[in-house]
Amino acid sequence: NRYTWDSNFPGFTAQMTLEMEGKQFTGGARVNADLTFEVSGFADTAAEKMAQGQLWEMTIHRVNHSFEKSHGENTFEFGKTDESGAVEILVGGKAHGNLYKVRDRTVCLVYRKIRDVIVTINTHKVMDTGAGYLATHYDSIYVDAETKEVTGDSKTFEDTFEDIGGYYILTRRTITSGTGNDKAVTDLKLSDVQLLTNG
Repeated sequence: NRYTWDSNFPGFTAQMTLEMEGKQFTGGARVNADLTFEVSGFADTAAEKMAQGQLWEMTIHRVNHSFEKSHGENTFEFGKTDESGAVEILVGGKAHGNLYKVRDRTVCLVYRKIRDVIVTINTHKVMDTGAGYLATHYDSIYVDAETKEVTGDSKTFEDTFEDIGGYYILTRRTITSGTGNDKAVTDLKLSDVQLLTNG
């Protein structure tokens, strides 16, 4: 039920504005029909790397993989239902130990162990596009699998999407990391989004 781009997705170009560490950086972005992508024009290496990372995250979540391709080597069983009505889906097989929570036909929690780190993604708000949902407010919490301590990679995301030519495209992402006096905010904006045309 997650929103993905269909096989006719043409790709797009956009201008990117990135505000991080009190500075503003600008550059260009291009996502192709096959979902390969590139950024250009960033004068700062760290900003370019951040822009590339966010563009990768944006595109990877719009890919429409079949269930068999994504989960063919996994098994699933129901777990507990929490006070909000979310149902646990316990994963066995290749991804044994992972779990999801599903509420109102949307995945509201993902729990994965990746090597020595446990990642939990909580989705707090979604947008119904009529062709699947988009997460608009969520957080990712990283915990050391051995010590169970939260690491510095934990972040909160707020996303804004716009319907451009029949395709929902991320036009703004605000990332907050840290807490209190150590809080850092990164703001990414995509403007002048133009769908690519053949020829």
